[in-house]
Amino acid sequence: MSFQFRFKKTLPLLLLILSFSVTILSGCGKTDGGANKKVVLNEVAHSIFYAPMYVAIEEGYFRDSGIDLELVTGFGADKTMTAVLSGEADIGFMGPETTVYTYNEGASDVVVNFAQLTQRAGNFLVAREPDDDFTWSDLKGKNVLGGRAGGMPEMVFEFVLRKNNLDPATDLFIDQNIDFGSTAAAFSGGQGDYTVEFEPSATALENENAGYVIASLGVDSGYVPYTAFSAKESYIEKNPDIIQSFTDALQKGMQYVKEHTSEEIAAVIAPQFQDTDLSTITSIVDRYQKQDTWKTDVIFTDSAYELLLDILEESGQLSSRPEYEKLIDTQFAENAVK
Repeated sequence: MSFQFRFKKTLPLLLLILSFSVTILSGCGKTDGGANKKVVLNEVAHSIFYAPMYVAIEEGYFRDSGIDLELVTGFGADKTMTAVLSGEADIGFMGPETTVYTYNEGASDVVVNFAQLTQRAGNFLVAREPDDDFTWSDLKGKNVLGGRAGGMPEMVFEFVLRKNNLDPATDLFIDQNIDFGSTAAAFSGGQGDYTVEFEPSATALENENAGYVIASLGVDSGYVPYTAFSAKESYIEKNPDIIQSFTDALQKGMQYVKEHTSEEIAAVIAPQFQDTDLSTITSIVDRYQKQDTWKTDVIFTDSAYELLLDILEESGQLSSRPEYEKLIDTQFAENAVK
């Protein structure tokens, strides 16, 4: 009798504990079993230039693909690559030139590009005064705040100079001693005759009347594989389902950007840029959209890769030309498009 009483009294508590335990185990099963895979993505910078990726985040495409995405900003391709090589990041988002460098340096676990995001450079030449008649020859003898040697921003800038018959080493002075992200502040503080800036820094200088966009490196350089997603070969081999799901989400972000207006895109990605007002985000998205910045698919083509190697070679940064198949894997991007 006393046993039955105790059992009846304790039964609700036992059921509650059992129910709680099942809930915990069920949650663990979802995380460990594949419903929500944790993926750390290290991005080279946080910029409106990468709008399709932020659309994929904000529209829940990664979550819907079963990915619990943690986004970390590396502030430089070298730092992003270090995070990938060390295992701090599962996937890196940066200029693909960095994968060429690590391959040529003899990396034992090759970092492979599996999806491309941007197809034009995202930076702009900013002057101290408006100049509707600007030509690249106007830079002769001038001081320009540039980027890190061997990085895509600087190499594409030099690529444009050479296309316009200017020698980057002798026809002008390119200041490469200012940290990434600090050139706009240096320019507004009086350094340099011109500066090469990403958004939102270019627009911020215009809003402050401290500078004026007079040329687009993205337009004048032509189509260039500027940024791509990559991971160690070992990670891709062990986690093909994650790479495919990740790429599927990116492709949906690309499709959204293709099919929507700059106002609609800006509204979606605004939570990623809370320090920038919506009208500024919209104007930046519009500027990038009009110059055909984003691919319609995430496939990294052979011709784009060869152009990348040409740019590296012209910049004196290439010791050898790795084969396309060594550093590019298009199977996930091709499946995402189907």
